[in-house]
Amino acid sequence: MGRVIAVANQKGGVGKTTTAINLAASFAAAEVKCLLVDCDPQANSTGGLGFQRDPDRLNTYHVLMAEATAEQAVQPTELEGLFLVPSHRNLIGANIELVAAEEREYRLRHALAPMRDKFDFIVLDCPPALDLLTLNALVAADSVLVPMQAEYFALEGVSELLDTIERLRQSFNPDLQVEGVVLTMYDDRTNLAQQVTQELKKFFGEKLLGTTIPRNIRLAEAPSYGKPALLYDVRSRGAESYIKLAKELMDHLPKQPATEFSGASEAYK
Repeated sequence: MGRVIAVANQKGGVGKTTTAINLAASFAAAEVKCLLVDCDPQANSTGGLGFQRDPDRLNTYHVLMAEATAEQAVQPTELEGLFLVPSHRNLIGANIELVAAEEREYRLRHALAPMRDKFDFIVLDCPPALDLLTLNALVAADSVLVPMQAEYFALEGVSELLDTIERLRQSFNPDLQVEGVVLTMYDDRTNLAQQVTQELKKFFGEKLLGTTIPRNIRLAEAPSYGKPALLYDVRSRGAESYIKLAKELMDHLPKQPATEFSGASEAYK
């Protein structure tokens, strides 16, 4: 049974999509099958894996609106073992169209249920907002990975997200857990980063992950080439850090091997 991890933080510019892309790629590189679901209308995860934003291609909007199954929307990527359910800006319409829909909060959860046996990990890239799209992702997820910068204002946004997670547990998803908090764009040479890190350790305890993601030019360049960092420059500090992050998360979890995903291998040969 695959684990579903939502990468979420309603604060923009914290490396959320970078984390979703490179964590998913690092899982695949470790020879565990991973599905990345782009839940953001900006479709940056889609573009960051080299896919043009094509409105005619099945995407997350069609899955949420029950116009296609998740398996029908899956695309193989350049990296063996990594698959993508792409997004498109038409996904923003789902926020409006789902308001009156039955079980609107459970659409993604129901859609991904058949995929859990086909992948070891399913990573959800959430929009930088606490809207119906993020709500669907958090209801579908087993856990939430929170990327954040080591700055004082970051705690305010994360506190709001943690409050939302607690309300979701009470109403929709009682098993939802915080997978961890990962510091991104980190520079341990500055006193500010070190001071904030100490405060975060007091606040989050063991939920603050040991792996940090540094500021790294190669990591920032990779999306413009439509590649995760480990395909763009596997020796870069950014790529190495995400490989380390994937290992840290995998070490926490005993996993069953996923069954063969025939849909992509046959449909997209």
